[in-house]
Amino acid sequence: MKTFGIVGGLGTLSGGDLFFKLLKSKAVLENQQDFHFLFEQHPYQQMNARLENEADLHSRKFYAYTTCKAFEAKQVDKVLLPCFASHGFIDQLQTELQIPILNLFDALSYYLKNTLKKDEKVGIIASDYVKKSKLFSRYFKDYELVFPSSQSLIMEAVYGPQGIKNGYLEGISLEYIYQACLELEQTGCRVIVPGITELSLLCEPLARRGIRLMDVNQIYVNYALASEIRKPSKEFKLGILGGVGPAATVDFMAKVIKNTPAQKDQDHIKMVVEQNPQIPDRTAHLLRNEADPTLAMFSTCKQLEAEGAQAIAIPCNTAHAFIEAIQPHLRIPIIHMLHVTIEHIIKQYGKAVKVGLLATSGTIESQVYHEIASKEGLSLLIPEPEFQKEVMASIYGPKGVKAGFSKGQCVEDLTKAIDHLTQRGAEVLILGCTELPLMFPDQTSIVSQGKRVELADPTTLLAKKCVHLALNV
Repeated sequence: MKTFGIVGGLGTLSGGDLFFKLLKSKAVLENQQDFHFLFEQHPYQQMNARLENEADLHSRKFYAYTTCKAFEAKQVDKVLLPCFASHGFIDQLQTELQIPILNLFDALSYYLKNTLKKDEKVGIIASDYVKKSKLFSRYFKDYELVFPSSQSLIMEAVYGPQGIKNGYLEGISLEYIYQACLELEQTGCRVIVPGITELSLLCEPLARRGIRLMDVNQIYVNYALASEIRKPSKEFKLGILGGVGPAATVDFMAKVIKNTPAQKDQDHIKMVVEQNPQIPDRTAHLLRNEADPTLAMFSTCKQLEAEGAQAIAIPCNTAHAFIEAIQPHLRIPIIHMLHVTIEHIIKQYGKAVKVGLLATSGTIESQVYHEIASKEGLSLLIPEPEFQKEVMASIYGPKGVKAGFSKGQCVEDLTKAIDHLTQRGAEVLILGCTELPLMFPDQTSIVSQGKRVELADPTTLLAKKCVHLALNV
């Protein structure tokens, strides 16, 4: 089954004409069960107005994008955009979409290549905007382009009160186009290309008067039916399940940016964030069986998936206790921060190193870090209960980091647990709650009990992993 989306409304009559030609094409009539067509036309104030300024162009871009995005949600295979002016920004549209828009100029170029010899004259009848944009010069470099002298009459024939866009296909509008075609033929043009899609509606009445005007809508249809479906290459987009907690999300994004080798804005990674602080507290569920965050996390992941993310990062250690339940139901991977952290420690320090874990009681109770470390042959030290209370106070206390503090009491509380683990021989400390690195900005080690202890920041390690993935897709 091939699904085609047709963007209507950028010329009401031309969109309808193209749709009808699709339906009555031989390939479709003989295999109707193999085709699914979606035609979308929405209220658009400039539907039949001439394109005259930057505001008009932006409006047209937004309309085309919104319609194409709706097609994308319906998993359309190809989009047809029957509007010459809109093909001036087709590259901008394509960059923001995951479905291919078939280029009308590619269709016409292919047709001319099989019809004309190089340097032959080609007559062009276009709107003021398309003519000034030099779109035809960009695509038809192998031919000598000729435009009629009666440009103002052409615009009147198309956009005037008795013009083609208002449904008048006979009378003065037809006469003006006929005279323009005669002029082009007299200059030696063997082919006349209408750069206004509505002019395809005049092909038959002009043919009765001896003029062969190229039917661009029919050529576009033939090209669409014959061309292979080629999905545009995707730029990597990272999805971030945010809000768990909010400050840690911002910290993670900053670390992605910091670790991206960029010379300009455009070198950075696309990120889409679903900042959802209403996800129930992970630790509260693990310790006291309060509200289960699994469905809220899954819903957020699905929204990121729908936004075109190719991988998901969750800057929350405790949340990783729920990933095993969520991952099988997603089409894209969650980059496992805890795996990344343990792999880094082993690679950097070896399996014999003594590692202390500073994390929420929920993370410790879930054993999610321990299970990963154990499989890799690494053992973890955790604070004894009285010192674990200090860790929790540094995170959840009135002066804790989740309350917006990163200095003072929260650091004092955490330092007690750090000194405790150092006394027990810890050489590396995992900052196993994504808020904890906020107390040690840009620090990779600290001095505790008179000796230097290395800090493993899972947020930074996850950011680096995401950057590596993005640059090596």
